[in-house]
Amino acid sequence: MAKATSKSVRSAASAKAPKANRVVLAYSGGLDTSVIVRWLEQKGYEVICFCANVGQVEKYSDLEKKALNSGATKCYITDLQEEFVRDFVFPAVAWNAKYEGRYLLGTSLARPIIAKAMVDIAKKENAEYIAHGATGKGNDQVRFELTAYALLPGVKVIAPWRDPEFNTQIKGREDAIEYANKWGIPIKASKKDPWSSDDNLLHISFEAGMLEDPAARPLDRMFQRTLPLSQVKAKRQKIFIDFVEGVPVAVDGKKMKPAALLAHLNEIGFKHGIGRIDMVESRFVGMKSRGVYETPGGTILIEAHLDIEALTVSRDLLHTKNQLAVRFAQMAYFGFWYCEEMEALMAFLKTSQRHVTGRVFMELERGNVIVTGRESKHSLYDAAIASMEADGGAYNQSDATGFIRLQALPLRVHARRAARLAQK
Repeated sequence: MAKATSKSVRSAASAKAPKANRVVLAYSGGLDTSVIVRWLEQKGYEVICFCANVGQVEKYSDLEKKALNSGATKCYITDLQEEFVRDFVFPAVAWNAKYEGRYLLGTSLARPIIAKAMVDIAKKENAEYIAHGATGKGNDQVRFELTAYALLPGVKVIAPWRDPEFNTQIKGREDAIEYANKWGIPIKASKKDPWSSDDNLLHISFEAGMLEDPAARPLDRMFQRTLPLSQVKAKRQKIFIDFVEGVPVAVDGKKMKPAALLAHLNEIGFKHGIGRIDMVESRFVGMKSRGVYETPGGTILIEAHLDIEALTVSRDLLHTKNQLAVRFAQMAYFGFWYCEEMEALMAFLKTSQRHVTGRVFMELERGNVIVTGRESKHSLYDAAIASMEADGGAYNQSDATGFIRLQALPLRVHARRAARLAQK
């Protein structure tokens, strides 16, 4: 994975006179944002590009050069990998969060930290505008803008894909490719392989192009983070993961910082073909969309956390948390990361994870994550109580008789009423 300095900025030649309106653009160097830099520059804006390194594979020196050559006056690159994993990915793991039961929120979790850092640049540069390349049909426009408005209420947003003037000139990806070629902007996308991808340290996602047909099988050459099962040569591998208060801290006894730990599990998951998801989901704007995701390390972590949590969290607290996890996933997916409800959910999460400390033993093989054991000093499992053998007085089985009769009281009362009504 390409590395970048913690924070870097480069300016274009001083011969470029600064313009009246400064705009900070969330810049990836992909097709959309590369085109948007030039379009904004032509409209008279001073464009300051901002790229957040959240673990995506990128040649950052080339990215800076590309941004400046496309019309930007500055290009900031900030390494946010540790903060991304520590403050966004690991809380989602602690929630066991999956949107609509399947999607591990890889893009959803990255957007608020990118938007937060973009707002910081806007403040530093006294820019009154921010811009992004999200389409008017997607979720990212909401995530970027909700974060911006929450952290900088007076900010003005430019969303070119929602601008009729932009859409008259560039109606879709093919027009954008032609526009980029016209201005000599190098791009990865092509008319041959027009799908869109977005990656970070947690996952890579694919959409658009041939994937807009829900019945079309993705091509094997599209995938980057998971080996196809037909190519998996690795034998079954045993690993164990340590958690402290719900946070993964070590793999196979080796302590690692958040970003390094996730990257390590990504490498392991890749060779076993773990973490591939192909699904139709419900976008926040109301439509159904098809997304293909690869999340190897995140898949392993959630399976491990689910297991250590089951051992250490009491029944009713666990059930309440599971219900709230659905809401957390919705909030993260919709873009409401910086709001009072999310603050309250995070406070609950912290309390719920006080005893989620221990070790989970796993085996990985051909796309499968198999939990084989777990241990914790905070375990609620008591063999003297749970054993089907002689319980030595720890649990009196005859007590269950009264327990069941009390639980059945509303059922019996309802049945008697139904019988009375049936006789009339």
